[in-house]
Amino acid sequence: MAKVVKSTREVVDINEEMEKIQKKKKNSGKDKEQSNSKKNKNDKVVKNTDKKKDKEKKVKKTKKKNPVFTFFSEVKKEVSKVKWPSRKDMVKYSVATIVFVIFFAIFFFIIDMIMAILLGV
Repeated sequence: MAKVVKSTREVVDINEEMEKIQKKKKNSGKDKEQSNSKKNKNDKVVKNTDKKKDKEKKVKKTKKKNPVFTFFSEVKKEVSKVKWPSRKDMVKYSVATIVFVIFFAIFFFIIDMIMAILLGV
């Protein structure tokens, strides 16, 4: 008989544990069958339809759409989540960018002139 340490202080027989697990599985299977079936007025057994299965089928149907349309619908959802800057912020950022570009254009022009004078070109 194989023995396994279940916790640091307890040694358990594997066969006994497997039997317990199998019994639990059998009992849970019977419980599910009983919960999924009901008797109607004519004493016939009618199985319940799982709402989850219906939802899964609907989800599978929606996933089979054209991938191009799916892509654009997802893009639309993501764009709606974007926090767009206000007009005032855009003007401020644009002015800062233009000033930055002009400053460095002048800076590199001056460096170029200094190098040209020093090298005598």
